[in-house]
Amino acid sequence: MPSEAIDPAGISWEHVSPKYLTVRLIGWAVEALVTVALASIVLILKSTGVWASAPGWLAWGLPAVVAVAYLWRGALLPRQIRALCYAERNEDFLLRRGIFFQRTLVVPYGRMQYVDVTVGPLERAFGLCSLKLHTAAPGTNAALPGLPAAEGARLREHLSERGETQLAGL
Repeated sequence: MPSEAIDPAGISWEHVSPKYLTVRLIGWAVEALVTVALASIVLILKSTGVWASAPGWLAWGLPAVVAVAYLWRGALLPRQIRALCYAERNEDFLLRRGIFFQRTLVVPYGRMQYVDVTVGPLERAFGLCSLKLHTAAPGTNAALPGLPAAEGARLREHLSERGETQLAGL
């Protein structure tokens, strides 16, 4: 549930594609497997007798703690994806994200220097892209992942046009 303190009233938010959850879960699973495997090195060395004097709490505890942390992150992913949304207003573009620490970023069209659309191999396989808004101030640069490719292309053109129009009016 968004906070009234940072969420402007009367905004119709657009959410990212539900396919983006699958992309994030695949990345999460690969990262979790590699990290838990690395955290299990002490356990493997102890089990094979290479480092028989390794403390048992370290051998078993480290992989367990890492696995629990990754399970917690994985459980939060669906809510994080649902919380990721955007809105277009007359003068600016809004991005909202976050569950525990919510953030609403307002990027005025006249401050946009360029709009970038990127597609990685996994995103391409699911027909998604990421939109990046670049401004003069690094603090207002914004990224919006998980957009359908057609929506990303539309937003790139629309936001670029709005940015040029707003900048010309200065």
